[in-house]
Amino acid sequence: MNLILLGAPGAGKGTQAEVICEHLNIPAISTGNIIREALKSGTEMGLKAKSFMDAGKLVPDEVVIGIIQERLAKDDCKNGFVLDGFPRTIPQAEALDKMGIVIDKVIDIEVADEKIVERMSGRRVCESCGASYHLLYKKPEEEGKCGKCGGTLVQRKDDHPDTVKERLNVYHEQTEPLKDYYEKQGKLCIVEGQEEVADTTKLTLAALEA
Repeated sequence: MNLILLGAPGAGKGTQAEVICEHLNIPAISTGNIIREALKSGTEMGLKAKSFMDAGKLVPDEVVIGIIQERLAKDDCKNGFVLDGFPRTIPQAEALDKMGIVIDKVIDIEVADEKIVERMSGRRVCESCGASYHLLYKKPEEEGKCGKCGGTLVQRKDDHPDTVKERLNVYHEQTEPLKDYYEKQGKLCIVEGQEEVADTTKLTLAALEA
């Protein structure tokens, strides 16, 4: 089964991608990871991506699409895959169609913006060991201190409310139109993100069978 996972930053797509992979025994393909892989292995498209990244520019669509195409041609994708973080825009989705890659289902994890801001802005990470905490859901025993190594807990710049809101605006503007694109093709399944990850997972697995 060839799947796409949609959802705003902080909606918990990564976790659901892992669950689907295990359930269907297919690889999860995250754009960030495969660009890093392509850079490491020095593929033609990887080297092209590197030239843009070294210049501090965004990697253009045609290079990202080339890297995706290289990855999907590998043997482990023969029985299907989960695309997480691609496509991000209508032109990318159209390019995927032009490649002749048939997508069976698109699962969209829906979480309200205010809930995402609360989730992400409450995260704290240990400067020393990288352990993760949350001011509401996983409080440290001692405020501002890591329970594992005693390091200082900080808020990553990415998790600052203003940054989260900006990322959400970009998502709504550029990526959300994909819902209409795939709904018209009869491929869209909407999963309402729940408070408990396990409850979201149940709904995601049910959407696969639908």
